[in-house]
This record gives sequence, C-alpha cells and structure tokens, in this order.
Amino acid sequence: ISDIRDESDKDGMRIVIDLKKEENSQIILNNLYKHTSMKTSFGVIMLALVDQQPQILNLKGMLAQYVEYRKKVVVRRTKFDLDKAESRLHLLEGFMKARKAKDIVLKIIKDSEDREDLKNNLMKRLKLSMIQAYAVGDLRAWQLTKLELNRMEEEYKGLLKFIEKLKDILADSRNVLAVVKEELLDIKTRYGDERRSQIIAKQAEINIEDLIKDEEVVVTMSHLGYVKRLPVTSYKAQKRGGKGVTGTETKDDDFVEDLFVTTTKDYLMFFTNRGKVYWLKVYEIPEAGRYSKGRPIVNLIKLETQEQITAAISVKEFKATSFVVMATKHGMIKKTKLSEFSNPRSSGIIALRLRDGDELIGVKITTGKQDVMMATRNGYSLRTKENDIREIGRSGIGVKGMKLGKNDFIIGMEVAAEKASLLTVTERGFGKRTDLGAYRVQGRGGKGLINIKTSEKTGLVIGIKEVHNDDEVMVMTTSGVVIRSKVSDIRMTGRSTSGVRLIRLAEGDKATAVARLASKDEEVGGK
Repeated sequence: ISDIRDESDKDGMRIVIDLKKEENSQIILNNLYKHTSMKTSFGVIMLALVDQQPQILNLKGMLAQYVEYRKKVVVRRTKFDLDKAESRLHLLEGFMKARKAKDIVLKIIKDSEDREDLKNNLMKRLKLSMIQAYAVGDLRAWQLTKLELNRMEEEYKGLLKFIEKLKDILADSRNVLAVVKEELLDIKTRYGDERRSQIIAKQAEINIEDLIKDEEVVVTMSHLGYVKRLPVTSYKAQKRGGKGVTGTETKDDDFVEDLFVTTTKDYLMFFTNRGKVYWLKVYEIPEAGRYSKGRPIVNLIKLETQEQITAAISVKEFKATSFVVMATKHGMIKKTKLSEFSNPRSSGIIALRLRDGDELIGVKITTGKQDVMMATRNGYSLRTKENDIREIGRSGIGVKGMKLGKNDFIIGMEVAAEKASLLTVTERGFGKRTDLGAYRVQGRGGKGLINIKTSEKTGLVIGIKEVHNDDEVMVMTTSGVVIRSKVSDIRMTGRSTSGVRLIRLAEGDKATAVARLASKDEEVGGK
C-alpha cells in the first residue's frame, strides 16, 4: 500500500487505498478483510425445538419453523378472541333482555329473598342463562336504568361481525397464513430499515492461502533434513561451466540432496520409512536467505518416534494420470494413483501398509508407462515394466517386486530415464556406472540380474542412483567423512564388474550412503 486517502463526504464514507506498481489488489484486499474490521462475519447455530426435539436447522428450515410457530400463535389468539367475543355477546343478550323488561327485573329484585333466589327468578321469568342471570343480578338498580339500549345493540352487531371474521380465519389455513403475512408486513413497515450488510449466496472463509502470492520459488532439502525456500530470482541463470552461486550454508557433513523449483501454492509430499506420507504447502516452509541452512523438517511435520523421511516429492496437481511407485526393503512394490493422495492430514496418512520389519526405501512419481529398477544389498538388480505392476489402493500392501536371496534386501529404487546410467556404490568405497541399456527388462517378482560383483574387497551394496554425466554425487561414511565426486570421473563399466574405488577409507570405516546432488543447487535452469 502506497497511500490511503479519506474521500468521505455528506453522501457517505469513502476510503481510497493506492497500491504500489504490480501489486495484486485481491491479495491486499484479502489481507485487509482478515486483519482489520473492514469485513466481519460470524457464525450462527440455529438450534430449535422441533416436535419437542432439539434440531440444528438451516435458514430455510428455521423460516419454515417460524411460520409454523406464527400460525399456531394466530390460531391460539384467534380462538381466545373468539371465546372472549362470544362470552361478551352472550352477556349483551342478557343485558338487552333485562333493559327491555326493566320494571319486571326491578320487581324480581325487590321480591327475591337472596342472590340464589334472584338468579332462579330471573332465569324463570326472562329465560336467561345462569351466567346472564348472575350478571344481571349483580347490577344495581341505578345501573340497570342507566343501560343504553342503542349502544348495546351497536356493540352487539359489531361483535357478530367480529365473531364471523374470527370463524373465517379458523375455517381455512390460507386465511391463517394471510394473517401471518399481514402482521409481518406491518412489522416491516414499522421497524424495517435499509439493509446495511450484504447477503452473499456463497462466501468462502478467507484462509491463509488467499493471502499468499503465487510465485516461483526454490525449495532445498539437505541430507540431514534441513529445508528452506527462497525466491527463484536468488539464483542467477548461468551458462554451463560457470562458477555458480552458493545455494545454502550447510554443516561440513551435510549437503543439499533435493532441490525443487516450484511455486508457493504447490505441495511437497514427504514419505517416511514407516509407510506414511505428510504434506506441506510450499508457503509453509520458512523463507530463508541463500546462506542460511534452513529449518529442520521435523519442526514442520509431526513425525512419530523412529520415523525418518526417505523421499520428498513436489506436486502441483494430484492427477489421476500420474502414479506413485513405492518400494520396500523386503522387495514389495506398489503403484497407486497420485489422485488418491489428494486429501492431506496434519498427522499424515498411510501410503502403504508394511509387514513386520519392513520399511519403505524409495518413492517415485511416474507416468504409468516407465521402467522401474530395484537393486539389492548383495548386488542384484531387476528392471521391470511399470505396466506389470498392477494398480493398488492407498491402503494396500503392494505386490512382490523382486525375489530376494538369503540375508538380502532392497537398498534402492530408480525409474529408468533416457541417456542415464546407474551408479552403484558399495560399503568399501567402490562404485561403478553402467548404462541402463545393459539391464534387460524382466518380469516382476524375479531374482534379477547381477548388478555388481560383490566380494570381501568391495563389500556389500549401500545404494544406487540414476545419474547423468554432468551430475555430482556425495558418498558418506560412518566416521562422518564426505567426498564429492563428478559422475563423469567415474568410468562406465559393464554390468557384472566390481567397479573402481570412489573413496579411500580408514581402517574400520565404511561407506553408509550415496546421494546425487541437486543439480540446480549451483545453476537454476542449467539442466
């Protein structure tokens, strides 16, 4: 906001808010609605007794119940007025008979011994009812002589018309509704004024996302679980071979493992070894400077004890045409439509069910027509078509992906890409890079092919990565040593070789993990 002007005058209030150039006026307006008193809404729980039972009604139901209530009120009031009018009419008939026979009434009063005798004599001589006789008997002589016959006859005729009107109302429910309508219109005329608040057919509540500008950002996630976002403009586009800019400040044993170029309103999905998936909107990730290491992801999502993130994926739309492929340590594989993950919960949801002792070790988003590669600790790998993996619902356990030998388990899963190679690293610091074309496609559930010859010299396999020539990889050891290597420096070898030494280890030290560096950490738009 660059300026605020008060242009109020005798015709009403007017405030003009000027915005800076290229600002989104709707976002500014939503912020003003949320943080000021410009627009206030409140909820109403319309609880009412319906047939002696409490019910929460909508607006139409509440209006219907109110009309029914008003109808009952009108009927009860009309019956009351009718009873009162008929009682008065009955008394008037007695008074008029007594007035016309004034002399007889006075003689009866004079000759009667007590009130009961007077009542009986009046009923007998003037044909009055008991009520009429008591009313006439209670009149004093001067009151009887003062009764105006003409006035009583006028009142009598008026009561007859009034009684007829009341009976007409009670005879037809439409007449009752007409009275209800007439009374409501009278209330509107007497108390109604011009509406000041606007009633909108459907007004969604303003949430935090309405206040966020949709812009392109870079999200980085380090190997030790630090995450941050920063504007994509923080990275300068460079030609290949450029020096690049620092993407994040990390500890000596940490590095950026995942980098996503996304927008603030996209989703990040975090899959854990326990088979659960958590969501974060990108704007929920704290923005930090280029030299900041970011914030621990465990401070942003509620992980359970011993639960670790094994994969992070950026998603813009939960399309039914895309799939989530998941592999477990014990060789199970599962393919589920991405659209089944479209209802996030803060506590996470089950991505797949795991058998006892099993863990989720890899997750990829696929098109449904790609090849999936699984590799084992003992040096076997299997490449199978995704079409051979049948689609299973989100809560399913999956199907057998690879047959495992004794003391063997899955250490990684990758999706085969064009012009890519497979890097395999062992615990003794050896590694090899093999063209993906060397791995023929096999049926799901088989033992697979030899991926690397393992021996006492090389040790067992600790990880695989799909890589390209211009990628870089990091190898970590149990003692905290980290070595960064260019993929192009690792020569391409055959499928059943032992590979070359990637890192020279001290006695007793072992390689524990391998990760491909996020290529855009140094160069956004370069690959």
